[in-house]
Amino acid sequence: MFPGATADRETADYVVVGAPLDVSTTFQPGTRFGPERVRRFAETFDDYDRRTDLRFSELSVHDAGDVRAWDDAPDYLDYLEGTCRDVVWDDAVPLLLGGEHTVTSAGARAVAPDVLVVLDAHLDLRTAYDGNPWSHATVTRRLLDGDPGVGDDPDEDDGPVDEAVILGARTGSEAEWERADEPDVTVVPPEDVADWEPDFGDRSVYLSVDIDGADPAFAPGTGTMEPFGLSPREMRDVVRAVAPHAAGFDVVEVNDRDDGQAASLAGKLLKEFVFAHAAGD
Repeated sequence: MFPGATADRETADYVVVGAPLDVSTTFQPGTRFGPERVRRFAETFDDYDRRTDLRFSELSVHDAGDVRAWDDAPDYLDYLEGTCRDVVWDDAVPLLLGGEHTVTSAGARAVAPDVLVVLDAHLDLRTAYDGNPWSHATVTRRLLDGDPGVGDDPDEDDGPVDEAVILGARTGSEAEWERADEPDVTVVPPEDVADWEPDFGDRSVYLSVDIDGADPAFAPGTGTMEPFGLSPREMRDVVRAVAPHAAGFDVVEVNDRDDGQAASLAGKLLKEFVFAHAAGD
């Protein structure tokens, strides 16, 4: 159980759902251990938050445990989407713990936001990677353009998300950067993230944190490390700024290949999301 997530499911305002999918990791596997590792390294965090004057254990958070993963990613994502949609239908906010970044597809589809905000080192705008259209390297493309073979023309709108804002991206294929030049994608490079401010109006938002958005010096426990990234404080500030606008959240791509740095950061960012969302600032 995530520390402090003690509310009953029926009365919860926030529901933690673990999604230990680990089928398309392209370099260092281990995201199947991510959800429990995040829970473990969050055990040392204080319940009280000085900035908001709130206690996590009093914010009606429930931990629903993990949705056990299997090898058929599209089938698993459909099931996981249903789990997250049940949370949304109960007027609660899903807090998804990955697992590889592919699981964001389920969380975002359940919320059906206008805008997807992603903290990520990678664009994840490929149509497929190694022939797999459901790779973790395709998740933002899937949410913008729809399922494989549907809406691959960027002028079409067949995905559940109208716009993607990718913060901290610093690498991608040539085709991905071309897709990123389309009007429905905004890329904020690492050096500009500290000055970025959200401007969503009345549009709904889903926030996804790929832990590799952090520089690997801070979070080496992830599948595909990319230098020249964000500091934990910069990521925290984005989470605080976006949380009041967001109807769903996930943190993904944590594995077991460090001493807990990535998991600790992920757990802290989840708590920062809940505190900021509950406080409304």
